[in-house]
Amino acid sequence: MTFTAVPLTLYPDMFPGPLGHSMAGRALEAGVWSCAPVQIRDFATDRHRTVDDTPAGGGAGMVLKADILAAALDHAVAANPDLPVLAMTPRGAPIAQARVRSLAAGPGAIILCGRFEGFDERIFDARPIEQVSMGDIILSGGEMGALMLLDACIRLIPGVMGATSSGDDESFENGLLEYPHYTRPVEWEGRTIPEVLRSGDHAKIAAWRKQQAEDQTRLRRPDLWERHVDARDRPASGARRKKKD
Repeated sequence: MTFTAVPLTLYPDMFPGPLGHSMAGRALEAGVWSCAPVQIRDFATDRHRTVDDTPAGGGAGMVLKADILAAALDHAVAANPDLPVLAMTPRGAPIAQARVRSLAAGPGAIILCGRFEGFDERIFDARPIEQVSMGDIILSGGEMGALMLLDACIRLIPGVMGATSSGDDESFENGLLEYPHYTRPVEWEGRTIPEVLRSGDHAKIAAWRKQQAEDQTRLRRPDLWERHVDARDRPASGARRKKKD
């Protein structure tokens, strides 16, 4: 099964962009995934190919028109009926690694890329669209967010990364940040690789890495740590264990 990426955008030349290089680029050449951007402007109905208009109620900027978006989206869905539809918007739920994994395991995605002030809200009322964001930041358009999302998915497709286990211990995969990494030279500017990593004792190394992942998460991302502890303390029944005094 080929993973199919269908970005709906005003700038189709931005795709595959950086995804045409490195691991993703090699996978694209090998046919592991495909990229078929759709130009939203092709579905405009006037001679100026207008895709946006002023906000109802006044205000700065322009808003992408619902009728044009719907025409472009309906075209993409008709050609790819099995693909989920996502929209890149700062109002969407922040994408998480679990969702990335589920997308990577599927047939691909249609990704609606916003511009200007965003989308006419009625498009979300009229079509089944999952609204997602790449975090609490504002970009000039949804294309960069779509590229980030696609990169996160493509690298998880079997055969794209060199080793199938390469992504197992990465940040967020187990609810924690990843442990620190080191490589040669052993000493650099007076700083030495931790002795345990040079010991050859795999059990001690595994224990050290686990402890480091927990310590780093607790220090740098207390929100992740709280969720991790909550999940760890929750039994299979879903009831929260009572903490011991």
